[in-house]
Amino acid sequence: MVGPLTAELWVATDGPDTDFTAKFVDVRPDGYAQNIVEGVIRARFRESLTSPTLITSGQVYEYAIDLWATSHVFKAGHQLRLEVSSSNFPRYDRNPNTGHDFGVNAELCAARQTIFHDNRYPSYLTLPVILR
Repeated sequence: MVGPLTAELWVATDGPDTDFTAKFVDVRPDGYAQNIVEGVIRARFRESLTSPTLITSGQVYEYAIDLWATSHVFKAGHQLRLEVSSSNFPRYDRNPNTGHDFGVNAELCAARQTIFHDNRYPSYLTLPVILR
């Protein structure tokens, strides 16, 4: 059995809640970028969908973004790209980054995100491969 396609990110933000999105993309030799799959995780739901918890500003957390099951053949000369962002609006509802309950006010805050990729916090992509 082959495991899931997952973006594993170690991230810190300066707010009490935020989103992280990931797109897995096939980039052709002519530069055309074809989206294959995408996913999103809201920080407050990183541990549980039924018991949300806010995050501490500046603290590093691990997030696993499920990029769902797919099958795709990458032809010779093509490149793989992982696009990471903090929003994919209007595909996914925006996160106001305030930590407030959703829909109670119109306050919005910009969030500063830091993605880590070192020995202590090794962000990576789990990419299952099926050999011929």
